[in-house]
Amino acid sequence: MTGAAAGGPRPAGGDDPPAGGKKPMPVPSRPLVVAIAVACAGTLLAGIGYAVSGHPASSADDRSADRSRRAGLSGISGRARPAGALDLAAVDAILDRRARAVQARDRAGFLATVDPAFRARQRDLFDNLMNLPLSTWEQRADRADRADAASPEPEAAAGGDAWTIRVTLRHRLRGFDRTDVVGAQYLTFARRHAGSGTGAGTGLVITGDGGAQGLIDDPEIWDGGRLSVFHGRRSLVIGNDTPRARLRQIAARLDQAVPAVTAVVGPAWDQRAVAVVPATAERAAALVGDGQSLREIAALATVTRAAPGSPGNDRIVVSPAAYPRLNEIGRQVVLTHELTHVATHGADDPRTPVWLIEGLADYVGYKGLDVPVTSAARELRREVVKGRVPGALPGQQDFSGASGRLPQAYEEAWLACRMVAGRYGEDRLIRLYREARTRPDALQRVLGVDTAEFTAMWRGYLRRELG
Repeated sequence: MTGAAAGGPRPAGGDDPPAGGKKPMPVPSRPLVVAIAVACAGTLLAGIGYAVSGHPASSADDRSADRSRRAGLSGISGRARPAGALDLAAVDAILDRRARAVQARDRAGFLATVDPAFRARQRDLFDNLMNLPLSTWEQRADRADRADAASPEPEAAAGGDAWTIRVTLRHRLRGFDRTDVVGAQYLTFARRHAGSGTGAGTGLVITGDGGAQGLIDDPEIWDGGRLSVFHGRRSLVIGNDTPRARLRQIAARLDQAVPAVTAVVGPAWDQRAVAVVPATAERAAALVGDGQSLREIAALATVTRAAPGSPGNDRIVVSPAAYPRLNEIGRQVVLTHELTHVATHGADDPRTPVWLIEGLADYVGYKGLDVPVTSAARELRREVVKGRVPGALPGQQDFSGASGRLPQAYEEAWLACRMVAGRYGEDRLIRLYREARTRPDALQRVLGVDTAEFTAMWRGYLRRELG
């Protein structure tokens, strides 16, 4: 998971609507969060600072197992118990009917088996879903005999003739998702009573979710308020209670960033992006997970939950609290940075050295902008002019929350990649990035230097650029 954050005063020339306008998913695959804090001076970025979460990196196998567990378990906050006499085949029949209603845009069919007391919330859900370009939306009751033995029993008894069960939801955005996004939900079913007004059916009616049992759904963007969607040329921006002007401008910046990113990393990616803009920082944090706050982080790249063994889909989560505080250049840098992670799968990469992942994203983000190096790397420059030149490339520990030099670590990474592009060309920077994912000797193979020689070159470069 990677991201960018903003601090300082609100700059002029932003995307906010005029006074009187409205106030303004996926689980992370990497524990690292890059936070780009942009201080504004006129129309320029005066500097970039960074913050990261302090979680240690995990192995690829651990991460794959974690994604598999999260595919059905990340929303669970209570332990479920077997549903006993509940007919799960009847439940699936209801869920199938709901899926067909979504595809047919049939609100009455979607609500036909919903109790009147729960119908208003389900009507809001349906209306939000109708704004999305869904190619898939389906629910299925989880079975207690599923192969995932590490999980609790998926059905929970609510008592009497009511049952709260765990449901696996799969959905896919047409034109953007290659695989299903998979999450856990909870629905309570009860025996239908005469005169309930729900019509004929299987004898069951949906009366609520799992909240009364302490069972929490995996968060989805459509659960956080009225949904608006803006389709760009190569982007899809989804917002909750967000001014449409902001969604349009985010889409325009992503559309502009696609060719800029492609020009550096090459065309071998989908060249499109999905961004989500939750209504509040708290909702954004829920979508991201891992207890990560988005109050100071302007945007971050994540990967959605997926079925075991299946890759997730990339998302860019835009913070409603921090993103508006950036000026126009800052917003473009942030979104181009995150789109670079999408293009290179950097949000789900535990193997490539962090300095390459983040340095390349900043290199692409800054390319072509009239931002002085001494301004963009101002924290590092303060050290270099005092003779404190770093002795080694930033490692994983330098990007931890306890390092005390987070801005400098990211500035060091950016300048390392900038040096490679300037001295060897962008083609070799990209080749280095790709080979470093699988080969520890990538520096020698691609640039013809070992780590010590590369470090010496980089230290000299820092002195020339910042001294």
